[in-house]
Amino acid sequence: MRLLSCISLVVVSMLPISYAKADEPLTAVPLYTETELLALINKNAHLARVKADDCQLVQDIEARANKMALPSYQFLYGDMLAYAVCVDRNVELGVYYMRQAANQGLAAALEQLGRYYDIGRLVQKDKAMAITYLREASAQGNLKAQLRLVKLFNDGFGSPRDYEDAYRWLFHAMVADQATHKKIERALTQLAQKMPDSVVARARLPM
Repeated sequence: MRLLSCISLVVVSMLPISYAKADEPLTAVPLYTETELLALINKNAHLARVKADDCQLVQDIEARANKMALPSYQFLYGDMLAYAVCVDRNVELGVYYMRQAANQGLAAALEQLGRYYDIGRLVQKDKAMAITYLREASAQGNLKAQLRLVKLFNDGFGSPRDYEDAYRWLFHAMVADQATHKKIERALTQLAQKMPDSVVARARLPM
């Protein structure tokens, strides 16, 4: 009986510690809405958010990218794979998901792939492919794509047939930042030198 009492005391004395750990509140991280995720992507804060959420949503993100084929989640999961954020690095699969998002018309994915083909990041440098992706993103109003597209044209890449559209998109961009405004002005001035005056005037007409 004395031995059993000692064992009981030991077990009872351990219970509060176990219960204390079990009773610690666990905060569930809510899944991002499409609007919230797109806002994070546009601010380039999507990977930081996944890390800040302690990688709790990896399975949900993968399911929405793979099974539901949501372009914003395809883009997020592609970046996670490409840069080893909360998952093992797999550049090939990461670029695959980026392309899937781009194929569905996600401007951020189109701009990113265009930028990567321009500078040769994750993929081989290919100016023609860069212009293809950047043109699609520019048509959707993506300012970063528009600036890069005009720069490529100013550097001698691409076709003069595309100058008018590129000029029009960038000329009508709404920009509050003064430094960016000046950058646009310089880029357009350079591109205008490659175009007939009548085409520049037409590109400046209200959209």
